[in-house]
Amino acid sequence: MNDPLIADRATRLSAEDLAALRENLTEQRLFRQEQLRQLADAAPSHTDDVRRHDAASQVEVHVKLAAAARMVLADVEAALRRMAEGSYGTCRLCRGPVARERLMIVPQARYCARCQQVREAGR
Repeated sequence: MNDPLIADRATRLSAEDLAALRENLTEQRLFRQEQLRQLADAAPSHTDDVRRHDAASQVEVHVKLAAAARMVLADVEAALRRMAEGSYGTCRLCRGPVARERLMIVPQARYCARCQQVREAGR
Protein backbone atom coordinates (compact mmCIF):
# COMPACT_ATOMS: atom_id res chain seq x y z
CA MET A 1 0.00 0.00 0.00
CA ASN A 2 2.54 2.60 -1.10
CA ASP A 3 -0.04 4.73 -2.91
CA PRO A 4 -1.09 7.39 -0.35
CA LEU A 5 -4.52 7.76 -1.98
CA ILE A 6 -5.26 4.04 -1.56
CA ALA A 7 -3.86 4.03 1.99
CA ASP A 8 -5.99 7.07 2.87
CA ARG A 9 -9.14 5.43 1.48
CA ALA A 10 -8.39 2.26 3.47
CA THR A 11 -8.20 4.11 6.79
CA ARG A 12 -10.29 7.27 6.47
CA LEU A 13 -13.98 7.13 7.28
CA SER A 14 -16.39 9.18 5.21
CA ALA A 15 -19.43 10.90 6.70
CA GLU A 16 -21.55 8.14 5.16
CA ASP A 17 -19.33 5.48 6.78
CA LEU A 18 -19.69 7.13 10.17
CA ALA A 19 -23.45 7.40 9.80
CA ALA A 20 -23.73 3.71 8.86
CA LEU A 21 -21.44 2.69 11.72
CA ARG A 22 -23.38 4.83 14.21
CA GLU A 23 -26.63 3.23 13.04
CA ASN A 24 -25.09 -0.25 13.34
CA LEU A 25 -23.83 0.48 16.86
CA THR A 26 -27.18 1.94 17.90
CA GLU A 27 -28.97 -1.18 16.64
CA GLN A 28 -26.47 -3.38 18.50
CA ARG A 29 -27.06 -1.39 21.69
CA LEU A 30 -30.84 -1.83 21.39
CA PHE A 31 -30.44 -5.54 20.66
CA ARG A 32 -28.18 -6.10 23.70
CA GLN A 33 -30.45 -4.09 25.98
CA GLU A 34 -33.44 -6.15 24.85
CA GLN A 35 -31.42 -9.35 25.23
CA LEU A 36 -30.58 -8.41 28.83
CA ARG A 37 -34.25 -7.63 29.55
CA GLN A 38 -35.33 -10.99 28.14
CA LEU A 39 -32.68 -12.83 30.12
CA ALA A 40 -33.80 -11.11 33.30
CA ASP A 41 -37.45 -11.92 32.59
CA ALA A 42 -36.70 -15.56 31.75
CA ALA A 43 -34.56 -16.25 34.82
CA PRO A 44 -35.61 -19.66 36.09
CA SER A 45 -37.31 -19.92 39.45
CA HIS A 46 -36.42 -22.45 42.13
CA THR A 47 -39.94 -23.55 43.00
CA ASP A 48 -39.66 -27.31 43.37
CA ASP A 49 -36.93 -29.79 44.34
CA VAL A 50 -37.28 -31.97 41.23
CA ARG A 51 -36.34 -29.14 38.90
CA ARG A 52 -33.62 -27.68 41.11
CA HIS A 53 -30.73 -29.26 39.17
CA ASP A 54 -32.13 -28.10 35.81
CA ALA A 55 -32.76 -24.66 37.25
CA ALA A 56 -29.17 -24.44 38.53
CA SER A 57 -27.76 -25.18 35.08
CA GLN A 58 -30.21 -22.73 33.51
CA VAL A 59 -29.12 -20.06 35.98
CA GLU A 60 -25.49 -20.68 35.02
CA VAL A 61 -26.32 -20.33 31.31
CA HIS A 62 -28.33 -17.15 31.96
CA VAL A 63 -25.51 -15.67 34.04
CA LYS A 64 -22.95 -16.35 31.29
CA LEU A 65 -25.21 -15.03 28.53
CA ALA A 66 -25.97 -11.89 30.52
CA ALA A 67 -22.28 -11.31 31.26
CA ALA A 68 -21.42 -11.63 27.56
CA ALA A 69 -24.26 -9.29 26.56
CA ARG A 70 -23.18 -6.71 29.17
CA MET A 71 -19.59 -6.89 27.89
CA VAL A 72 -20.63 -6.32 24.27
CA LEU A 73 -23.03 -3.57 25.35
CA ALA A 74 -20.20 -1.80 27.21
CA ASP A 75 -17.98 -2.03 24.09
CA VAL A 76 -20.77 -0.66 21.89
CA GLU A 77 -21.49 2.22 24.27
CA ALA A 78 -17.76 3.02 24.47
CA ALA A 79 -17.60 3.15 20.66
CA LEU A 80 -20.58 5.52 20.56
CA ARG A 81 -18.85 7.74 23.16
CA ARG A 82 -15.68 7.77 21.05
CA MET A 83 -17.79 8.86 18.08
CA ALA A 84 -19.29 11.71 20.12
CA GLU A 85 -15.82 12.74 21.35
CA GLY A 86 -14.27 12.56 17.88
CA SER A 87 -11.75 9.83 18.73
CA TYR A 88 -13.57 6.98 16.96
CA GLY A 89 -11.36 5.06 14.55
CA THR A 90 -8.15 5.82 16.45
CA CYS A 91 -6.31 2.90 18.04
CA ARG A 92 -6.30 3.17 21.84
CA LEU A 93 -2.71 1.86 21.99
CA CYS A 94 -0.65 3.20 19.07
CA ARG A 95 -2.98 6.15 18.31
CA GLY A 96 -2.83 5.22 14.63
CA PRO A 97 -5.95 4.79 12.50
CA VAL A 98 -8.06 1.66 12.76
CA ALA A 99 -8.61 0.40 9.22
CA ARG A 100 -11.98 1.27 7.72
CA GLU A 101 -12.50 -2.37 6.72
CA ARG A 102 -11.90 -3.50 10.32
CA LEU A 103 -14.44 -0.99 11.65
CA MET A 104 -17.00 -2.08 9.07
CA ILE A 105 -16.65 -5.65 10.37
CA VAL A 106 -16.19 -4.86 14.08
CA PRO A 107 -17.59 -1.33 14.58
CA GLN A 108 -16.79 -1.34 18.30
CA ALA A 109 -13.07 -2.12 17.68
CA ARG A 110 -10.80 -0.15 20.01
CA TYR A 111 -7.51 -1.25 18.47
CA CYS A 112 -5.96 -1.54 15.04
CA ALA A 113 -5.40 -5.12 13.85
CA ARG A 114 -1.70 -5.09 14.81
CA CYS A 115 -2.29 -3.85 18.36
CA GLN A 116 -5.21 -6.28 18.77
CA GLN A 117 -2.89 -9.15 17.85
CA VAL A 118 -0.28 -7.93 20.34
CA ARG A 119 -2.93 -7.71 23.09
CA GLU A 120 -4.24 -11.20 22.35
CA ALA A 121 -0.72 -12.67 22.26
CA GLY A 122 -0.05 -11.17 25.70
CA ARG A 123 -2.98 -12.97 27.35
